[in-house]
Amino acid sequence: MKLLLDQNVSRRLVAALSDLFPDSNHVALCDLERADDDRVWEFAKAEGFTIVTKDTDFHQLALFWGPPPKVIWVRLGNCRTHELEALVRTCVPDIAEFDDDPESALLILP
Repeated sequence: MKLLLDQNVSRRLVAALSDLFPDSNHVALCDLERADDDRVWEFAKAEGFTIVTKDTDFHQLALFWGPPPKVIWVRLGNCRTHELEALVRTCVPDIAEFDDDPESALLILP
């Protein structure tokens, strides 16, 4: 699984999680930092990414359109990058199960 980190998620997580999710990227590194959600959605779909976001808009798109792409919605609120990294690392089994289920569109991380 490769992750596409949304604008509201630190780009430092690309490197921090590279041991678990190689080939992941951040919207700012893909020239999508000013792109609307539809454009990010289409990019993720075309390139095989799972979107990681704190934005409710992608939650709604995932439920409306279904996969691909899949969406991981992080509901931590304001937090430090290392706290978000720790959450993702803790949830790796859930993320792997989510990735393996072709019908699942949305994973919510508390």
